[in-house]
This record gives sequence, structure tokens and C-alpha cells, in this order.
Amino acid sequence: MNVNTPVSGPKTLERGASQRPQVQMKRTRANSHRVPKWAYLLFIILAAFFCYRAFQRRASESKATQPPIRPVLVAKVISKDVPLYLDEIGTCAAYETVQVQAQVSGQIIARHFQDGADVKKGDLLFTIDPRPYQAVLEQAQAQATLDQITMKRQQELRARNVISPQDLDTAQANAHKSEAAAAAAQVNLDFCYIKSPINGRAGLRLVDVGNIVTGNTGSGAVLLTIQGLDPIYTDFTVAETDLALVRKYLGGPNVKVQTYSPDDKIPPRLGDLYFIDTAVQPGSGTVKARGVTPNPDHAFWPSEFVRVRFILDTIKEARLVPSQAVQISQSGPFIFVMKSDNTVDLRPVKPGQRQDGDLMVVESGVEPGETVVVTGQLALAPGSKVDPKPYGAANPQGGQSAAAKSSL
Repeated sequence: MNVNTPVSGPKTLERGASQRPQVQMKRTRANSHRVPKWAYLLFIILAAFFCYRAFQRRASESKATQPPIRPVLVAKVISKDVPLYLDEIGTCAAYETVQVQAQVSGQIIARHFQDGADVKKGDLLFTIDPRPYQAVLEQAQAQATLDQITMKRQQELRARNVISPQDLDTAQANAHKSEAAAAAAQVNLDFCYIKSPINGRAGLRLVDVGNIVTGNTGSGAVLLTIQGLDPIYTDFTVAETDLALVRKYLGGPNVKVQTYSPDDKIPPRLGDLYFIDTAVQPGSGTVKARGVTPNPDHAFWPSEFVRVRFILDTIKEARLVPSQAVQISQSGPFIFVMKSDNTVDLRPVKPGQRQDGDLMVVESGVEPGETVVVTGQLALAPGSKVDPKPYGAANPQGGQSAAAKSSL
């Protein structure tokens, strides 16, 4: 036992010495695998950055899916009295047309007007040589004077019962006869001075000074044609399909005829309905009508083509919008109405007649004071957000083109 004890002692010491380094190495390895604090902080920062990027990407994607705000031009619905009318094509006609003719025969010795001049009633136009008729008048007046003297003598003799009643009757008849002959001679002498029978415009003369004219020979003795231009007739036709509407308002106080020049250089003239025919023309299916139009400046001429607005009545407090605001779809006419939050609503409407100033009557669907979209409707849908700008009446086409470009 003593012999073995020294031997086992060293072995025990060596085992204990070898175990201590192993424990230290394990501790060193454990310390080497520990994560530093700055790594955790870096991880948190990176995680927050990626979360922010993901949130930003989702926000941009959701924003991209929303429709853009569309620029549009808008206008208010207004209320105004407007006419109910029919638009037709017509022609003007002279209010009066007179063919001046010679009433007595003779030679024309003077002309007192210029071709195409405006003449007044009673103006002297031509003078026929009056000398033969003056001589006849003087002869007739002398005979009338003689017959008057003879009649007075016969009356005195009859008062004294010297002559018979028949002699007095003959003297009285001769006196009246000579007076009539003198009056006829005076008329023929007056006919030598040809005067204008109306106010109007003279045409081209058909005879010159020195020509011999013959009186009372029909159209062969026409010297001149004069046409009355103030007022002037406006002739037009009404389609057979519109007769029911016309008959409804015919005779009313608001029935008028408005005449427009073809080039719109002359302001329209408002006149009265003068005549409407009682029968439909078989070939054209129209009814003839005529208005009387004031024409003091002779702006309208006979046989000139004009545009005619046959006004039947007045629509009280009609709702009006710019005509471009009314759009057409498969479901019918509609208008985009802007709401208070600058979104639009689609309204079916019933459009009426167009009015002056590029306006249109809307019979139903909108109310006065509402705001409607005039241009830029192409990219709109119900609920779309818009950027409204006022519709400029002074330059609507410029605003329309800008809105149209921005909506594409």
C-alpha cells in the first residue's frame, strides 16, 4: 500500500491540473459567442428603415391607383325669359311695287330724278310736253265761261216768261257739260307732270328725254318701277310638321317675326306676322307666311335671302346652360353637375332649344344656381374630383382647348 501510494499521487494531481484549463476555455468560448449591444441597435434601425420603405411603397401605390384631379371649366345654371321659336329661311320682298305709266300721250321733255334714288310721294319724275293740253284746257275754260253766261241770260228770260222751260234746261246742261270738259282738260294737263305715287326707291328708267310715250296702253307705257322698302316684307315657309305648334300660339300677343341678315353684319329686326296661308303647298309640304319688318335704313333689299326666326311665345324663367355642357350617351343627354366637395355627379337632362349666346334651355335635370361642367367631360365619371375654373364667355374656345388638352 505504501509502495502504491506515491505512484497514485502524481496521477491525481495531473488530472486536477488538466481540468482547470478546460473550464477556462469553455468560459472563453462563451464570452466569444455573446452579441454586442450595438448589433441589436443596428438591427432595430434596419428593421425600422425597411418598415418605413414598405409603408411608403404602399402609400405611393394607393396614391397611384386614385384618379388624378381633372381641370374643367364650369358655369352656373341661369334663369331667364327666352323665346320659343322656329328657325326658317326666307326672302325679302318690297312692301309696295309701282310701275309708273304715262296717262297721256306726248313727248318727254324733262327727267327730274336719278336712277336708284330714294323718292318721296309727290316728287316730280317726268314732264310730258304740256302745251297741247294747256291749249285744250284754255279752250274748254273759255267754252265753260260762255256757257255760264248763256245760262244766266236764259234764267233771266225764263223769269220773265220769255222762253220756254226747255230752253233753260238746255242752257244749264251746256254749262255743266263745258265745266266737265274743262275739268277733264285740267286732269290731262296734270298728267303731263308725272309724280311718284309712293315713298320708295326708283329703279332704272325705261325712257329718256325726247321719247314719245302713249298713255293708257298697258305695260308698253311703263316709264319706271318704284319699290317701297320701308317697311319690307319677309317671306318664309313653315313646315307641315310644325303646323300644330304654330296653330297653338297663332294670334297670341308674343307672335313675332325676327329677320337676320345672312352675314350677321346687320342687327336683327323684329317685326309682326302679316299673313299666313290657309293651305299646305302640295309639292313642298310647307305653308307660306309673311312678316312685316322695319327697314328705315334700307339694309334689307327685295329678293335677298335672310334667316327668319318665327317667335311663337316667351318661355318664362327658363333654365339655361352653355350648350357644350350637354353631352350625349347611349342612355340619352346628360350633364355633369359639380357638388360642394368638387366632385361631379351625372344628371340625365331634357334639353330644349338653343338660344343666342351659345346657351341651351334645359327643361329638367338641373336647377338655377347649380354649377355644371362645360368642357373637360371626356375623362370624367360620377364621383371624379375636378379642379374647376370659370367658363369664360369672352374667350370660350381658348378655355375649351386648354381643358381638352389637359384631359387627355
